[in-house]
Amino acid sequence: MVTYVALMNWTEKGVADVKNTTQRAAAAKEIASRFGVNMREILWTVGTHDIVCILESKDEQGMTAFALAMAKQGNIRTVSMRAWTAAEMDQILAKVPG
Repeated sequence: MVTYVALMNWTEKGVADVKNTTQRAAAAKEIASRFGVNMREILWTVGTHDIVCILESKDEQGMTAFALAMAKQGNIRTVSMRAWTAAEMDQILAKVPG
């Protein structure tokens, strides 16, 4: 599984329909499953970003296809970051010499 943290901001279109944001999130969660992506956590925030999501996918291709499908709707702009668990990080560190 690959994990991503997505920092999202509403576009003008997205904020114009802000009252439906939770319904759009539920629909996105459903669409995500079709790509093999689990939206593990969806949080609405105040500050630099409007929404933060924790996502898991079987592979990078599914995650990328899902991100493109969401971007195509025009409600959000996303900055995505690949994330690793402690166990995954230990495996990475084991490969670092010295």
